[in-house]
Amino acid sequence: MSDTARTGPGTAPAAPPSRARLGWVLGLTGAATFMAALDNLVVTTALPVIREDLDGSLSALEWIVNGYTLPFACLLLFAAGLGDRFGRRRVFTGGVVVFTLASALAALAGTTGELIAARVLQGVGAAVLLPLSLTLITASVPAERRGTAFGIWGAINGLAVAGGPLVGGAVTEHLSWHWIFWLNVPVGLLLLPLIRLRLPESRGTDGRLDFPGALLASAGLLGVVLGIIRGHEHGWTAPSTLGPLIAGAAVLALFVWWERRAPAPLLPLELFRSRAFALINAASLLMFLGMFGSIFLLTQFLQIIQGHGPQAAGLRMLPWTAMPLLIAPLAGVLTDRIGGRPVVGWGLSVMAAGLAWFALVADPAVGYGAQLPAFVLCGIGMGMFFAPAGAMVMGSVPAGRQGVASGVNNSLREVGGALGIALLASVFAARGGYAPPTAFVDGLVPALWLGTAALLVASALVFAIPRGGPPARGDGNPAASLDRGTGSGSEGPGDPVGAPVTAAASPHALHGIDGR
Repeated sequence: MSDTARTGPGTAPAAPPSRARLGWVLGLTGAATFMAALDNLVVTTALPVIREDLDGSLSALEWIVNGYTLPFACLLLFAAGLGDRFGRRRVFTGGVVVFTLASALAALAGTTGELIAARVLQGVGAAVLLPLSLTLITASVPAERRGTAFGIWGAINGLAVAGGPLVGGAVTEHLSWHWIFWLNVPVGLLLLPLIRLRLPESRGTDGRLDFPGALLASAGLLGVVLGIIRGHEHGWTAPSTLGPLIAGAAVLALFVWWERRAPAPLLPLELFRSRAFALINAASLLMFLGMFGSIFLLTQFLQIIQGHGPQAAGLRMLPWTAMPLLIAPLAGVLTDRIGGRPVVGWGLSVMAAGLAWFALVADPAVGYGAQLPAFVLCGIGMGMFFAPAGAMVMGSVPAGRQGVASGVNNSLREVGGALGIALLASVFAARGGYAPPTAFVDGLVPALWLGTAALLVASALVFAIPRGGPPARGDGNPAASLDRGTGSGSEGPGDPVGAPVTAAASPHALHGIDGR
């Protein structure tokens, strides 16, 4: 398709897209981001087999996971800016190409070094796919239907994140670990022509790209995430940990200084004047901290302590895996009616209850029946989070800044995931160990309580987002009333960011969305 939509102030409303076009947008962006989200955790249950096949050290195995996380977290913001500048469909297509090529290279890897390098390249491709999928959906779906659209998107990505261990275990057990990566290749090759034919092009409001800001943001995040990862490996006071952390923090401070003076900043700092934007991003970081750290330890508990194989362990986590597929679309529809704030807030509380249940029943001999309610609660809570949280992020900023907002949110989620694995693993190592089984539980329980606390704080932050007034009437654009000075930023009763703003939103909308 050759049509190009430029979102921003003064954009004339386009004709409503057909149901078929919306289906193509959701299907293509969902399939691409499913691959990216799945590969976040797909190797976890395959690591023992990879270690034996490639004769890898423990450090090398950790970097097979972390090699994906580092570029994923560090390049999200830059990728979102590239999409706003050069065209979101065009850059999204490039991300599919890179991810597909990297998957083939990972499948062909003969050493751990080659596999780590391929995983790094996969992370680069994934950093493009995830934020631009949200902006492509926002540019194509009418405001009144975006909650449902994000519900479908959230179900797909929630299933991928939670289903990584199951898919990795099943494929490794019945085929080989190489097929974890080979499966991405035909999907990527099929997507490429369909993206060109079926996805509309769109761009942000500003044609300039802040290259110094992008470089500083990527370098600063690299230092911070690398330090977090090394904190678990080498200790939090080791020079190899403190060096990257301090350097990354200094570079991020320089990034903030630059963004205040840049003529076309990569990250407009005024976005954080919106309480809605600041709080939902903080909650997202804490949610991924609790989720990733807990999944990392619980998959090992099922295999090492309870003696299940990779596939059996994945199957026992299926209630956590499958529940978002059922709940996220319903959460999206509910968001369209009552707003995202209560759905996300209570979802985080439900997930915290699930982790608390695990902590209370944890024992080397605990039966699956006692664990099942915890898996179900975590799945329900995660399904309630993904879709409405994405809608809240996109709805808390002007339409022309939604690519940047998506990049910020996904960067913080990845940083939260890396921090969660590092912190919960550090608590586990300090309080327990891998043998005997009781020592594993001694370390697992306090780590799960830390994850529970992170989710409860995240829930409190979401409920601290100000309530708004009734939605704007007349032109159907909730941001329009803000431009007219009414101060109403609500897309639904009781929630200022229940669904994303439309293409006609202006930068002045920020002052109404956060309740000021």
